[in-house]
Amino acid sequence: MSAAQEIQVHVGRRAVVAAGATGLAVVLTACGGGSKDSGGSDMVEPAGEGAGGAPLAATADIPEGGGVVFADQGVVVTQPQAGEFKAFSSECTHQGCAVKGVAEGVITCPCHNSMFDAATGEVRGGPAATPLPEKQIRVEGGSITLA
Repeated sequence: MSAAQEIQVHVGRRAVVAAGATGLAVVLTACGGGSKDSGGSDMVEPAGEGAGGAPLAATADIPEGGGVVFADQGVVVTQPQAGEFKAFSSECTHQGCAVKGVAEGVITCPCHNSMFDAATGEVRGGPAATPLPEKQIRVEGGSITLA
């Protein structure tokens, strides 16, 4: 092999390693580092409607025993009993999927079927092992606002 060919092979290997490392960094960033069961959420609270000012929903929009997921705000609002409103992160603590529905007092994640109590956020069925973090809301004059 000539000196020119030797350099070309060496640079080629370096480029492959660099490309692989870059690809791995992109994958790890997109996945958020794996399971959320190890602790708190790294979710950033998005700004916009309902974030500290504009009403998120009317109390009449939240069914008793159910709830509504507000994906843009990263929150699920529930009404476990008449007139009692709770809010939790809509990001499942298992692997960060967005929860989809609330029915019969249970918040459900469609990715792996984790279930959470709509009144407390506690896990009712895994694979999630940690509860949904509670979010602060204000209920005033028939409207619900993120605090």
